Amino acid sequence: MESTDAAEGAGVKTVRTAFEILEALKSLDGATTTEVAAHLDLPKSSAYNHLQTLEREGYVVKNDQTYELGLRLLDLGAFARQKQTLFDVAQPEMETVAEETGELVNLLVEEGGRGIFLLRERGDNAVNVDSYTGQSVHLHTTALGKTILAHLSEERRASIIERHGLPQMTEKTITDRDRLEAELEEIRTEEVAYDMEERVRGLRCVAVPIFNDETITGAVSVSGPNSRMSEDRIRDEILPQLKHAANIIELNQTYS
Repeated sequence: MESTDAAEGAGVKTVRTAFEILEALKSLDGATTTEVAAHLDLPKSSAYNHLQTLEREGYVVKNDQTYELGLRLLDLGAFARQKQTLFDVAQPEMETVAEETGELVNLLVEEGGRGIFLLRERGDNAVNVDSYTGQSVHLHTTALGKTILAHLSEERRASIIERHGLPQMTEKTITDRDRLEAELEEIRTEEVAYDMEERVRGLRCVAVPIFNDETITGAVSVSGPNSRMSEDRIRDEILPQLKHAANIIELNQTYS
């Protein structure tokens, strides 16, 4: 029994190391065996064996001496995304909002206490930022994430904050628990959230929730530079379009 438990423990550790290596290749934007070993404090031989296995399975590709993430990971992510009903029903409405506003429109869902960008649509004037479909972010740093946090149960919200903390991304990120809770209460009342350069400097966002039978399933937002996201424009133009889109998404999600 002890030997079996030990074998299972070793197997779990091997799987964990493989995922840590994938995450390292992402954060390092590609790396050699030596760089991966140093980054994760692994023996070089162990890093090499894992990388070789991941390469054979197609999850990693090698260019000269540098390993990079392989496109087989895209296949897994795309499959997982297609399983989300919200993705299908939200896409046409988000395309419309992006076309009408000319800005960047985002759809975020919560998984494992983090926010995952499920879909992004670009208008003609959309700015280039560091986010991308599939990226995970801290919920408290975005209008989208704060919208979701506001409508989770108090126990679930506390668990997320305890697990992931409230790290600071910019000088405007809310890192104080009491201040965050006060803002979340306001978001619940108004059903709209704002991100005033809290994750990306110079970028302002406004988000509204998406519900299914009173359960929060995601949030949709419009993001743009401060120069174009004035209070008047958000109130008079963008927010009505967002709320209209969210309403249609909710109906289609409920009855799909």
